[in-house]
Amino acid sequence: MRLITAVFVLFALFFEARVFAQIATFERPPINYLDAEVHDAVARLAVMVETGEVQLEFDKRHGYLPSVLKALEIPVSSQALVFSKTSMQIHRISPSTPRAVYFNDNVYVGWCQRGEVLEFAATDPNQGAIFYSLKQIELEKPEFVRDRGQCLTCHASSRTQNVPGYFVRSVFPDRSGQPELGSGTFTTDQTSPFDQRWGGWYVTGTHGKMRHMGNAIFKPNDSGLDRESGANLHSLDGIVSTRPYLSPHSDLVALLVLDHQTQMHNAITAANFETRQALHQSHEMNDLLDRPPGHISDVAQRRIEAVADNLVTHLLMCDEFQLTDPVAGTSDFANEFSAHSVRDTKGRSLRDLDLQTRLFRYPCSFLILSEAFDALPNEVRNLAVRKVTEVLEGKDTSHKFAHLSAEMRREILEILRETNPEFAREISESDPGN
Repeated sequence: MRLITAVFVLFALFFEARVFAQIATFERPPINYLDAEVHDAVARLAVMVETGEVQLEFDKRHGYLPSVLKALEIPVSSQALVFSKTSMQIHRISPSTPRAVYFNDNVYVGWCQRGEVLEFAATDPNQGAIFYSLKQIELEKPEFVRDRGQCLTCHASSRTQNVPGYFVRSVFPDRSGQPELGSGTFTTDQTSPFDQRWGGWYVTGTHGKMRHMGNAIFKPNDSGLDRESGANLHSLDGIVSTRPYLSPHSDLVALLVLDHQTQMHNAITAANFETRQALHQSHEMNDLLDRPPGHISDVAQRRIEAVADNLVTHLLMCDEFQLTDPVAGTSDFANEFSAHSVRDTKGRSLRDLDLQTRLFRYPCSFLILSEAFDALPNEVRNLAVRKVTEVLEGKDTSHKFAHLSAEMRREILEILRETNPEFAREISESDPGN
């Protein structure tokens, strides 16, 4: 037993050392994660609150939550309830008092019953995920406090593609919500099998014969995880009281979108950071080797190529889990998500949902139109645009893109060209024949 404990302690120390070494690389040039100015949605809101342009109202039951969601344009229908003890305020979280998560394209908000703070994670176009808290105390000018690195011990690891980012975790939760780590844990994305999703989460919605891990407590010495009783629930009545929350739902479609966009954000940030670091190191070597100032080394080019490939793989939904039954949520999330879109002249949008055999009707991430994608260094952004274009025009017929039919490729390309003039211009420049 002592040997096992010693090994565990050594492993924990080794892991912690690796994490802090990773964080240290973000604190140095060219990233300067903790010191660079940020312009994410929460940072902008904080300025408006400070100047008096926006006044946040305090609700006796939910604190600043309703006012903050309105100010950040985050729909209540995005609510997802998680009862596993896998986040900051673990002493407030249990199967009877789940944490509520709300989100839009760029911001995630966490609320706990009787929680001391609201938790925020917001995507800065250049710096990736930025974390904040807001005390749940009524003040004339409530203050958003930026995290100084503590959150990165979990949110800058292999689960987040080794950059400051996000992840959805699926665990085997015990009666208190504590994960039974010996039974395994999953980081969920668009490729995850349905039966590995949402352990430790509540889920409302229908999904046919497919089964997930949600709505269930793990009983290692009994029946394990009962996937059947928690399947196809229209309501959480009888499982948990949702009266303390803004919504009675923990919508399945919202969870599917959350699974996709968290790792999509990470792939964009990874492309941003790796490109900036590769160029920085290459330019430093130029000074040492008397090379021209703008020279990009072969090593740097290979690094940029690799993250561009990863980015395109995520953008075009490669290896996405195929639904074997239709799915539907229980809130207005699906309609609100699709309505919040820019459409082409045929009424099509990358936010259109399929929900029959896959998540999106057009398998190309809506985040290709995001500020974070636009802010990518030209070297990786132009390369990703070229690679996407080659796939959509049928020039790249690699097996990993076999899920895209000729019709899908044509439709996605048409949507991109019409809904984003800058993207259309770069496609034209990358292929003058079009």
